[in-house]
Amino acid sequence: METAEWSDIGGKNPLIRLCRKSFCYLLKNNKMLKSKFLYFFLCSIFAWQSHGQSFMRVEGKKILDREGKEIILRGMGLGGWMLQEGYMLRVRGIGQQQHVIKSKLTELVGKNTTDQFYEAWLANHTRKIDIDSMASWGFNSVRLAMHYNLFTLPADQEPVSGQHTWLEKGFAMTDSLLAWCEANNLYLILDLHAAPGGQGNDLNISDRDPSKPSLWQDEANQKKMVALWRKLAERYANEEWIGAYDIINEPNWGFQNADDKNGCAEQLNEPLKKLMMDVTQAIRAVDRNHIIIVEGNCWGNNYNNIFPLWDNKMVISFHKYWNYNDKGSIQKFIDIREKENAPVWLGESGENSNTWFRDAIHLVETNNIGWAWWPLKKLGFNNPLEVKVPAGYEKILNYWDGKGEKPSAEEATVALKELAENLKLENCIYHKDVIDAMFRQTRTDATIPFRKNTVTHALTIPAVDFDLGRNRYAYFDKDTGNYYISAGGQRTSGNKGRIYRNDGVDIFADEGGMYVDSEEGEWMQYTIQSSAKGSFAISISVKAEKAGAVQLDVNGEKSTTVNISVKEGWQSVTIGKFNLRKGRNTVRIMTTTGSVSLREILLRK
Repeated sequence: METAEWSDIGGKNPLIRLCRKSFCYLLKNNKMLKSKFLYFFLCSIFAWQSHGQSFMRVEGKKILDREGKEIILRGMGLGGWMLQEGYMLRVRGIGQQQHVIKSKLTELVGKNTTDQFYEAWLANHTRKIDIDSMASWGFNSVRLAMHYNLFTLPADQEPVSGQHTWLEKGFAMTDSLLAWCEANNLYLILDLHAAPGGQGNDLNISDRDPSKPSLWQDEANQKKMVALWRKLAERYANEEWIGAYDIINEPNWGFQNADDKNGCAEQLNEPLKKLMMDVTQAIRAVDRNHIIIVEGNCWGNNYNNIFPLWDNKMVISFHKYWNYNDKGSIQKFIDIREKENAPVWLGESGENSNTWFRDAIHLVETNNIGWAWWPLKKLGFNNPLEVKVPAGYEKILNYWDGKGEKPSAEEATVALKELAENLKLENCIYHKDVIDAMFRQTRTDATIPFRKNTVTHALTIPAVDFDLGRNRYAYFDKDTGNYYISAGGQRTSGNKGRIYRNDGVDIFADEGGMYVDSEEGEWMQYTIQSSAKGSFAISISVKAEKAGAVQLDVNGEKSTTVNISVKEGWQSVTIGKFNLRKGRNTVRIMTTTGSVSLREILLRK
């Protein structure tokens, strides 16, 4: 065993650390161990410590947890925390990279206020309450998207060229996150999302400045990346709730052909493989415990010339977005798993509808593949937590997009403070439909109420509160997700209104509140609990821009078709009287012809 390996042993136990240091001193000074008793005592101590520690690990094609049981990783990526991507902030018109956003904010409010905003952003975005909540929802892992500049200076800003200045901010944030994960028995996967110089031509995902050398164009950037991973591995070598090191996120670069901007046609990938091997060597010099995750070119999916793997504790990551959820979409990686006898992991996915989420997760789990979703929160509805958009911040966005006047420094400052405060979990909108799709719906076709609907004499149900469940079970909509990569570039959207829920049903809002738009053949189901059996008149609040018709189904009993005439504004239309049984009842409302808008369903005894 090499001296570097002995120095890894001991963890935080002071007695073992003392023994370790003593033994390493003897080795370092080439002194003989004069006492066999001391030799066997030290070996026993080290063996005890090694046995006492347990890490997530690899066994053939499986990932095993700390107890040696196969684990399906169910994770969430903390996108937007250490690294802002412009789309998460709804930025338009100025570029999507974090450094551009920061520069534009500085122009609006000055450097001090901008720095204060970013301090508040980092403090509020992810806290213990976020990790506690993720554990309660069913996640067992967290993928931390790291920006290198929270850990070290850019290579071109180092006071001494070739040296590395370490910044405590990023390490302290990671330490806190690890403690929160450990308290919840969640594995923390470290992901270098923004590498020094930037790892591709998709600029926003790595905060790349194209006016400067990229990761691939500057050896100093590559050396800094290697040094950063060694530093991280030194710090966390003996932390059992560190799950793995995801050493480079979504490289996308044409090494052979500059016109192949994202490296999807790349055949050799030589600089990528060399850098990943260099990082592995640096990690293994100080940490032989943890899994190392590799990602291919072309946003993690082009593995040409990357294999065979060079370490026995490796996982192969792939990313999946906007394509069909059939076995063919992942067959390439199932084949790689068999050939390389190593686990594969869906390291990033999301940004779609609940139907797509459910189908993708069900697909990979059925094939014994774990996953990490993206992201936990942003200014958008298709994730577990939605950050509310302050009116003042919308004014900033409109100004940047050339659609509004420049806000004053005072207005912008107030807006940024409100935005930072809105990041806190308790101020976010929780989308339980997203979590239901990711966990419960992957295991059952059963539907459950979105809200508790109990009727005694009268009940009003908002149309947007249809049951939780899969398409064709809780509702039926013809457009349930975005499959544009598989569909030849044709984009669909699921919920066209992009508010409130992430199902296929189209939800919009006007001055009177939210409503559903429904086309011919589409329907929604509502579960109702009745305190006693009885007859109820059911009416709907509805409007139609062109003639349509609807039909009700109550516990399988269908009404006659009711025509909805074209009138200005909302109208109340009585469908008929229906018998409800005591206990659980289901009501479905279907648009049979044309298209209608539905705001409420009203029951009266």
